[in-house]
Amino acid sequence: MLIVFMMKWVNSARLRLASQTQTPYKTFIASVLFVALSLITTPASSATLNAMAGQMIMVGFQGDSVAHFSVRDLRLMIREGRVGGVMYLKTNVATLEDVRAMNEGFLGARSALPPLIAIDQEGGSIERLTRAVGFEEIQSAAEIARGQTPESAKRIYARMARELSLLGFNLNFGPVVDLNINPENPIIARYGRSFGKDPVKVAQYAAAFVSAHRSANMLTALKHFPGHGSSTTDSHVGFVDITNTWQALELEPYRALISNGFADMVMVGHLFHQKFSVDPSVQLPSSLSPSWITGVLRNHLGYDGVIISDDMEMAAVRKNFGLRDVVVRAIRAGTDILLFSNTANYHIELADEVRAIIVAEARADKSFRRLVEAAYKRIRTLKKRIP
Repeated sequence: MLIVFMMKWVNSARLRLASQTQTPYKTFIASVLFVALSLITTPASSATLNAMAGQMIMVGFQGDSVAHFSVRDLRLMIREGRVGGVMYLKTNVATLEDVRAMNEGFLGARSALPPLIAIDQEGGSIERLTRAVGFEEIQSAAEIARGQTPESAKRIYARMARELSLLGFNLNFGPVVDLNINPENPIIARYGRSFGKDPVKVAQYAAAFVSAHRSANMLTALKHFPGHGSSTTDSHVGFVDITNTWQALELEPYRALISNGFADMVMVGHLFHQKFSVDPSVQLPSSLSPSWITGVLRNHLGYDGVIISDDMEMAAVRKNFGLRDVVVRAIRAGTDILLFSNTANYHIELADEVRAIIVAEARADKSFRRLVEAAYKRIRTLKKRIP
């Protein structure tokens, strides 16, 4: 208990210092406190484990300038290897100049590996950077598929990807490869986020999206596995059951894109299907399901790259599972990167809490540690592509 108390006190003190105006003296004291915390709580032999666990965490933040305490905290966490990536929401965007400055700070704080700096910039209604701040908006996926060929769509996405890259982003959470099966879908069809109902067409336009981003040294993430387009409800709002709506056809864009080398990363959604449930007593969404992630995505579709969760603070997960349960289940299911927007109840220590859960479980269970090691290797391989 004494060690736990000391760990919390030292961590709190370090974060308070880091969030204040930086001076050489305060920076030195913060560093000393961090070293003291590590020596007190972490054997030297587990430093590699802590580093691996940190790379598996991506978080959101508050603030919209380099001066904000949350941005300064996050730079420190990146520098110390406590997180592997950051995600932007629209609230983080005041001006393009501020975005560029924040990203320069994040990239400049890199430790052994560069951080993933991610944004949702699909087009249409799903954009964090808008015309209001001087960013050129593009049409939604549905509009592009109606009015453009895959080749002309690639040129549109290439312009957008270049602008994102110039701002310092290296990961765009797209393309959406959900099939537009349910025209009344509240989160895909409603916002025109799907390229269409035909899996061949969807794969063609998605490949154009991916290729365009690669030309600008940007990574992408196919989403929302195993398919959100047939659902009748929204996972942002609550539990989503696709048992009676999902079709095997929804896997086909993933199959085509994976087999043709267009999958940098796959994002798994929070979608429940009774027939893929390993335990009838627990309704596991796909983001926590070994049947979906290891069984279908890894084994059936043959995907061996990085798997990232959708935001673990969406109501579909947050209202039904505690933090430890989410972290352990997701990694045991085969997830490599855990995404937390940190919007439900913002607190600086969230990433540290997640990392502590991963490390503790890995120390207690060798099979879990092997999963962490495998995830780290995949993340490291992916990050070698970041300039």
